[in-house]
Amino acid sequence: MKYLRKNEPYILLFPSFFLLFIFLAYPLLSSIMYAFQSYKLTAPNDIGFNGIENFKAVLTDNNFPLIMKNTLIWVVVTVGAQFVLGLILALALSRPFPLRNIYQAVVFLPWAVSSFVIGLTFRWLFNTEYGPINDILLKLGIIHEKIYFLSDPRMALYSVIIAMAWTGIPFFAIMLLAAMQSIPHEIYEAAEMDGAGMISRFWNVTFSYIKQTILITLLLRTIWVFSSAELIYIMTTGGPANSSNTLASYMFMKAFASLDYGQAAAIGLFFMVLLLLFTFVYLRLTKFEKAGNL
Repeated sequence: MKYLRKNEPYILLFPSFFLLFIFLAYPLLSSIMYAFQSYKLTAPNDIGFNGIENFKAVLTDNNFPLIMKNTLIWVVVTVGAQFVLGLILALALSRPFPLRNIYQAVVFLPWAVSSFVIGLTFRWLFNTEYGPINDILLKLGIIHEKIYFLSDPRMALYSVIIAMAWTGIPFFAIMLLAAMQSIPHEIYEAAEMDGAGMISRFWNVTFSYIKQTILITLLLRTIWVFSSAELIYIMTTGGPANSSNTLASYMFMKAFASLDYGQAAAIGLFFMVLLLLFTFVYLRLTKFEKAGNL
């Protein structure tokens, strides 16, 4: 009994640590091991340690520079569009107007919809032959011939970006709106009495109070978008000719199309290191720990 009482905290914490190990530590350690192995399901008899050959194969792939470029465009444009439109939406919803609660429920709906459903919906919207977007643009006279949104190498990535941006706007809107609603109204009244205009009130009051929320939401959304592959796979499967492939979707294709778990794990380890470096630099440059100090 004395032994149990002495070790009670560890006994109570054991189930949590066990679950963390099973669902977090074990997959992570396994993927690191696979990254240094020749692990192809099409060659089960040749599985074994191969050093850094997987990393060499990935980094010397002719498509790798294009995939890195696509990844940069994918993250910057998607997160930038989501943040700007989410901030505008949050500012609009921060003021009372009739039926605001109903409108909030409608505009936040994309965040609750499955990525699979969103991918299928936008694949239909952008379809060249029977998609409504081409039809509407033709009828309005904006275009004179159909646009190949998903099969044109110049358009494919940006078409998926539009879908991804649409899904992430509610995230920024919800987080920023919650931060705005926590700002004391008296501060706005004092600023207005001091002669501060709309832009001055936004920059010196609103932005100052929500700066920490902006920094953390930008960081979180950048990580999520960087790691996201489902919309790309559903809408374009990375094509045509890798023009819409990113690092995450490239890893997905390696694992589930080529069945090369070794190279897929190497890509996963590579972009995990990239994300850790990005997070470290981002937090240092933005001085996140001081962002909430007014």
